Amino acid sequence: MTRALTIISSMATRLLLAEQAGVYRLRRGVAVDLEAVGGVDAAKRVEAGEAFDVVVLADNVISRLAEAGHLVRATVLPLVRSEVAAAVREGAPRPAIDSESALRSAVLSAKSVGYSTGPSGQHLLKVFEHWGVMPQIADRIVQAPPGVPVGKLIAEGQVDIGFQQLSELISLKGIDVLGLVPPPAQITTVFSGAVGAHSTRADEAAELLSFLAQSEHTELQRRHGMDHA
Repeated sequence: MTRALTIISSMATRLLLAEQAGVYRLRRGVAVDLEAVGGVDAAKRVEAGEAFDVVVLADNVISRLAEAGHLVRATVLPLVRSEVAAAVREGAPRPAIDSESALRSAVLSAKSVGYSTGPSGQHLLKVFEHWGVMPQIADRIVQAPPGVPVGKLIAEGQVDIGFQQLSELISLKGIDVLGLVPPPAQITTVFSGAVGAHSTRADEAAELLSFLAQSEHTELQRRHGMDHA
């Protein structure tokens, strides 16, 4: 039996890619094995030479890996755009986050604030520094371990309010999503895919990647909290 095509991705696109992989198997008769881990860990594994047929990560990471020869540069395709949302524990008071001042107040009043290891988390730290609130909240901010959703920390009561890609929060139980954060805290991350340089089935991998990038998936992508790129 022909082995399944393999995809490695960050957690933000995990549920979307899993559903697309199921559709691909039904239509094409080709099995797809998806492994979703923290984006930093995924990039390290690709850099270490681990073979994957398709790699799906933040566009800047894909570009870096392609430039270094770990991905087939000519196959890079943008797939989805993802924005950052805020959430609190289910049933907890819902602070306003509809303006920069409201969001700043929500952060300052929270006993603990969760953020991710990904691009959104790094951007939020810069926003906090820009606001000049880091001295007040430095001992109250909690970074989720790679591969662990910020929403899990929220649901377990480890943080009062947390921020991550909407796609990573939208399906989690035990939390209430407050909505997308406003500028300048907002950051749009484009997730792209590319064929792995060590894939032994590059043509088949390129076909799978092309399928993932088709506009027919727009509604599915929106259901998972993302937009077609």
